[in-house]
Amino acid sequence: MQVRSEDAPLVRSIAAALGDPRRAADARSLLKARFAVPPPIGIKALLATAPLEGIELDRPRDTGRPVDL
Repeated sequence: MQVRSEDAPLVRSIAAALGDPRRAADARSLLKARFAVPPPIGIKALLATAPLEGIELDRPRDTGRPVDL
C-alpha cells in the first residue's frame, strides 16, 4: 500500500487496531460506518419513501384512436 508519509503512522495504527482482538470489532465498526458503500436502494423502496401527498396519481384511460382496417 502506498500512502503519503504523514499518513503512514495513521495507517499503521489502524492496521494494529484491526489486528488486536480487543480493539478489532470497534475499529472495524468505525471504519465501516465511515467508509462502507451503502447498498443500492431499489425502485420499490425509493417509491415507498417518496413524498406523494397532494400528487394526483390517477389518469384517464386512453383507449386510443379509432382505426379503420
